[in-house]
Order: sequence, then C-alpha cells, then structure tokens
Amino acid sequence: MMSDFTNNAIEIDQLPKYQEVRLNSLHPNYWKVILINISISFLLCGVGLAAFIYFNERVRPYAPYLIGTFVLVLILVILLYRASFKKRGFSLREKDIIYKSGIIAETTSVIPFNRIQHVALNEGMFSRMYRLATLQIYTAGGSSGHMSIAGIPADQAKPMKEALLKKLSLVEQ
Repeated sequence: MMSDFTNNAIEIDQLPKYQEVRLNSLHPNYWKVILINISISFLLCGVGLAAFIYFNERVRPYAPYLIGTFVLVLILVILLYRASFKKRGFSLREKDIIYKSGIIAETTSVIPFNRIQHVALNEGMFSRMYRLATLQIYTAGGSSGHMSIAGIPADQAKPMKEALLKKLSLVEQ
C-alpha cells in the first residue's frame, strides 16, 4: 500500500496567481464613514488637549506647538487612511475569497471556503446611513485567520453572505 503514495513537487510558476485577480473596490461612501470616525476621534482628543492646555499653566506657553502637532498628526492620519482606502479590494471566487489591504505593509488574504466556519454581516450606525455593511468571515485558524471587509454596499453584502453560507453547506456535505 505504501508504494501508491506520491508527493511530487509542484512547479511554482504553474500555480494560479491571485495577483492577477481583478479586485472590487470598496464603495466610495465608505470614505465618508472613515472621515466621520476620524473626526469624532480627533474631536474628543482635541477637547482633551484644550482642557489640558487650559488647566495647566506651565503648558500654556507651548500651546501653539501642541496645537500645531495635533493638526499635523490629524493631516497625516487622514492622508494615510485615504491611501489605505484606495488600496483595499476584495473578490469572491469559485473556491475562495480574497481581501487586500495596507499601504506600508500590504496584506493579501485568501481564505478557501473549506476553512470558513461562520459568516456575519454588520452594519454600524454611520455605515447604515450610507447603506454600507461589513462582511465578517470567521475561520478555523483562530483570530489571525479572520477577515473583515468593510465598505461593501449592503445590497451586495447580503447576497455575498448568502452565497458564502450556501458554499459552506456544500463544503460540509
């Protein structure tokens, strides 16, 4: 029986190339949701900074530097998020789902359907205003293998979830 066992090498250049897959972009309105979240975060931090400057007399002479640094960090955060937003993309294929993100460290996740354990659809308060959803995919690999794709139009995300659940039921049979 052991003579039937084979373990031949696979030619790497013959493997399918996920890099050639055309990825779907996130909906443009998701950029507005990101801006709302950044605005709320920086508004809260700005109020804290203003209170710190107001109540601490020793810091007041440095207020222009602190405020300038705050504004510079805000601008950098917005620029980084914008660049990151433009680089994100996803694709649902016959046997897997792909998600690409990142600007400094680019990450491409490919999750085969047989690794998916659960699929969820979330609609946050601001996302719901723009009819967007987040598709969350939970895998057998633990939290490091989970995938979360935000910024998908809700009318596309719901059929995607249903298709994934249907594929899951076929894989389990």
